[in-house]
Amino acid sequence: MYDGIVQELIDEFGRLPGIGPKSAQRIAFHILQTPSFDVKRLSELLVEVRERVRFCEICGNVAEQERCAICRDPRRNPALICVVEDAKDIAAIERTREFRGLYHVLGGAISPIAGVGPDDLRIAQLMTRLADGTVQEVILATNPNLEGEATASYLSRLLVSMQITVSRLASGLPVGGDLEYADEVTLGRAFEGRRVL
Repeated sequence: MYDGIVQELIDEFGRLPGIGPKSAQRIAFHILQTPSFDVKRLSELLVEVRERVRFCEICGNVAEQERCAICRDPRRNPALICVVEDAKDIAAIERTREFRGLYHVLGGAISPIAGVGPDDLRIAQLMTRLADGTVQEVILATNPNLEGEATASYLSRLLVSMQITVSRLASGLPVGGDLEYADEVTLGRAFEGRRVL
């Protein structure tokens, strides 16, 4: 649509997840039209992130060292492991300030349609972490969608033989939501996860 390098810039932004053609165009033109935008700093950060950031050797979270800050924190409870699909899920849970255990990042979810099976995830590393008997509870915090449910079901069957409590995050109605807009699955989960007041 545009000549040369401008279209190349839009195309590159469009390759990012969650960025459609219109968003890519807006970002590109923001960079072009904002004289104060520090393009050099952005490019330096992108290169630096690729060079310095890795994944924690224990849990799979993003880190600048061999181990992430959570795995290095002696105040965390090593008897609790929260299993998540992606490293970005850790940030969401940490914002709640409710969980003080450790994490394990699977690197995705089981999805036969996408060709992702259990061997493609960090399940073997999880089993190695659980082998020493330190962990007393594994909390499955995979996404409440078809792939996340399949992954949680697979893991719960795998862990049932170990002397470890396996739990799943509750799911149901969002705060501020209306019952009339909730789907059947969400309402069903809300009933299953109800608690006594």
